[in-house]
Amino acid sequence: MNVTFAGVGAIGLPMAIRIQGAGHTVTGVDVSPVGVTNAQASGMNAVAGFSLAPKADIVVVMVATPQQLATLVSDVGGAADGQLWLVMSTVGPDSVREQGAILRAAGARVVDAPVTGGTARAKTGELVIFASGSNQDVESALPVLRAMGTVRETGERLGDGQSIKVVNQHLCSVHIAAAAEALSLARSLGLDPAAVLGLVEKGAAGSWMLSDRGPRMLAGTDVEVTSSINIFVKDSGLVASAGKACGAQLPLLTLAHERFSQAADAGLGLRDDSRVIETWA
Repeated sequence: MNVTFAGVGAIGLPMAIRIQGAGHTVTGVDVSPVGVTNAQASGMNAVAGFSLAPKADIVVVMVATPQQLATLVSDVGGAADGQLWLVMSTVGPDSVREQGAILRAAGARVVDAPVTGGTARAKTGELVIFASGSNQDVESALPVLRAMGTVRETGERLGDGQSIKVVNQHLCSVHIAAAAEALSLARSLGLDPAAVLGLVEKGAAGSWMLSDRGPRMLAGTDVEVTSSINIFVKDSGLVASAGKACGAQLPLLTLAHERFSQAADAGLGLRDDSRVIETWA
């Protein structure tokens, strides 16, 4: 199929490469010149605007924020008619329902399909994808979705995939903050944090985030960025908004969000999310 992939950034580009590797024709779209250049260097056709891409059967959206999704949908307008849109960004249930309604009114079909797994699993095609939408639309999307990972179908109601991702990001936010606090505690106790990490990560106190982010927390501020502080400011904020809307109590999430926001305010927004540890002096 002909696929337009909007948002070929750190995680979007390896996802788009997986789709292309599965035999589909992919055009990357990114407002960032760096994103376009990186996609072209990877052997993919890439352009700076949606209107410059060939007409697609499927549009995959991997933009960063709800505002960027709204701008994209507004810019596309009636050009979405007949297309199948896969919204894979983490934008929250309200955003995908609102923009999905606009796309459907324009004649498009929409699947809500946020992902978890990060850049490492995007490169290997091992993302977990929470797909919600009509059975027929999800079925039509499977040849593209399965190129990127394992599809978990979550029902026909648009936005349920995003709601599951909200729960996922709640846990990710809290686990990263907890890992940072624990390693800071080890240092304050006069222990070698790296030695402590090796001792506890395989036991009952272990978590995927501790094992993945822990070494980077101890490596220094210039560690490779796989997911930025700003992303978790945004994602934990989406969790907070979703929780407020449904009346859920999220005290641990509130504390984690405050730490990510504190890190961003300290100028670490574009650093790896593991650098939240720097808020523990």
